[in-house]
Amino acid sequence: MFSLRTSCALAGAAVAGVAAISDSRNIFSQLQAQNLGQVNPDAPDPRTWRMRPRSEELSSLGKDDQYDVIVIGGGATGSGVALDSASRGLKTVLLEREDFASGTSARSTKLIHGGVRYLQKAIMKLDREQYNLVKEALHERANLLKIAPHLSSPLPIMLPVYRWWQVPYYYAGIKMYDLVAGRQCIKRSYFLGKSKALERFPMLKKDKLCGAIVYYDGQHNDARMCLAIALSAAREGARLANHTEVTGLVKEKLEDGTEVVRGVHAVDRMTGKEFVIRAKCVINATGPFTDTIRKMDLQERAPICQPSAGVHIVLPAYYSPASTGLLDPSTSDGRVIFFLPWEGRTIAGTTDSPTDITNRPQPTEEDIQFILDEIRHYLSPDVNVRRGDVLAAWSGLRPLVSDPSSKNTASLSRNHVIDVSSSQLITIAGGKWTTYRAMAKDTVDRAISVIPDLEAQRASATDGMLLHGAHGYTPLLSIRLAQDYGLDGEVSEHLCQSYGDRAMEVAKLASLTGCRWPVVGRRLVSEFPYIEAEVRYAVRHEMALTAIDVLANRLRLSYLNVQAAQEALPRVVELMGEELKWTKEQKKTQLETAEAFIMSMGGKVRDEIRKVPINFTLSEIRSYEEIFKRVDSDGDGHISILDLRKVLTEIGEEVTDSQLRDLIAEVDTNRNSLIEFDEFLEMMSALKTGAVANSRLALIVKQYRRIEVERSGGSF
Repeated sequence: MFSLRTSCALAGAAVAGVAAISDSRNIFSQLQAQNLGQVNPDAPDPRTWRMRPRSEELSSLGKDDQYDVIVIGGGATGSGVALDSASRGLKTVLLEREDFASGTSARSTKLIHGGVRYLQKAIMKLDREQYNLVKEALHERANLLKIAPHLSSPLPIMLPVYRWWQVPYYYAGIKMYDLVAGRQCIKRSYFLGKSKALERFPMLKKDKLCGAIVYYDGQHNDARMCLAIALSAAREGARLANHTEVTGLVKEKLEDGTEVVRGVHAVDRMTGKEFVIRAKCVINATGPFTDTIRKMDLQERAPICQPSAGVHIVLPAYYSPASTGLLDPSTSDGRVIFFLPWEGRTIAGTTDSPTDITNRPQPTEEDIQFILDEIRHYLSPDVNVRRGDVLAAWSGLRPLVSDPSSKNTASLSRNHVIDVSSSQLITIAGGKWTTYRAMAKDTVDRAISVIPDLEAQRASATDGMLLHGAHGYTPLLSIRLAQDYGLDGEVSEHLCQSYGDRAMEVAKLASLTGCRWPVVGRRLVSEFPYIEAEVRYAVRHEMALTAIDVLANRLRLSYLNVQAAQEALPRVVELMGEELKWTKEQKKTQLETAEAFIMSMGGKVRDEIRKVPINFTLSEIRSYEEIFKRVDSDGDGHISILDLRKVLTEIGEEVTDSQLRDLIAEVDTNRNSLIEFDEFLEMMSALKTGAVANSRLALIVKQYRRIEVERSGGSF
């Protein structure tokens, strides 16, 4: 028998043992969280966490529970604020009127950079604020490349030099850029002689080229990066609601009679359901629409946002090397133009001009021509820069702001501005994509300092926190995808670079192709690696609710090629309809709305055909008339789908009715689904001048004419 003392000792040892085990488990949990890049040890395992359905997210809104923080705006800054807030243990809601990254955050130059031109200004004007901005941005550049390696990567950028005296000038400036980055420098810059520069970038203009300086910045998929930030916030406990518009602010009176903002009125734009959501703090992070929310607080408030339009165009991949960008440091009007490879195409921009605030900004023809003209200055004369090569074009609103607390409120701030109103509405505005995390941290710090009962459980630790999809990602993941699932190599690479460690989940949704290889992964459009499974995944796990959400912000197709987006649209709507149980009328609405959006992304290129004068000789017109009559087998004065089908049958090509309609649409400027002779001439003239390039219809007609001439024994 054990004595009482022995029993007590054993019991004490048991309790101590249990406590030790519990402590060791807590320590293990904390260490595991640290290894996964987590801040909150109570947060779910990021490798297995799944986004809750949107219906669950909305079901909790409007209840009696009070939140700590409501963030208005689902762009990079708003999503970053939500992540910082939630990771500190604050009960957070993120509301977005459209879709995450549907505005400015998806329309950037796709660079993660410190700002070479800002450093130049800092040195030339001895401006410490500019210097600090560059230093902060270079730190954030390094952090973003680290926390989202699947969505970002280093990019060498070439600065060509055409005057010898500029070589030491630019070289010293770029070396200073490396120096400011310090240990976070991606890779040291270097100088290339003329021959090496042309070897690296063969499209460069050779005449008077002295050489080039190559430096490194980062590049990313901006819309998917923003989505990853928002999903990371949800993983940390934040509630997300896209397509949910804030229609008003909720105010309460304090004991001293002061009115303070303590919530918002919101409406679900998909169902019309209204909510009243209460919180201790409301943060306005709406970018160009900053003043709209500020005026909800106080109508008389003077505006602080002065939006500037930045236009970008997308060109075919052959305009630039696959892994090197180009910087034009001094355009004809003093602006800077980047020329960069992105998602298998070439992106060029940007312009910078004052504009009005609009939900759907559109590029002007003048902006597109300006960019094309600047490109011509740096590319070889052998490269025919054509208007018809513009695959897509978009305009983004950059929210330049003036600091309301500054003595000179008319001057624009180069950094971000945090404004706290008398009713405690907190506004974060300005800044740049690269510094979203620092902006978010500063905003939450400010909120905690001015809202008495807003208490965080932890300090900010988003510096180094891995984003959604990064935890299990490795560069070799694409090989495993191809081997395990039978996916095409290009598709595997795309899935890994878009979804990171979630690429496997997308692959599991992929349907059989019916081919020997690839086994699975039906493409939405043949020339892009986007597959049907991504549409289903976007709906189920990424809160995609409209066709625009998928084509613009999940797949990026409308930003890369508007014609390809138009071709993919019907299938995207069909797949989403299956997932969301859309009615026939809802599908029709989605098609019409998405078509209008695509047209705003440079989809009006066909209309430019009419602006090209027809300058053919009489003999050339007769020659084209002969071709037209050959194709117009019915002799009714226009080319129809039936005429095209006969032509294609003769030359051994098989296409669907849908593809035939697309061919007609390329030339059909009056939208009557037929091609008249005058439209045919307009197309041929536009091809001759370069206003339109690579017309499939023109190639088919040319091939058909060759066959007809060969049969007659003539020559082509």
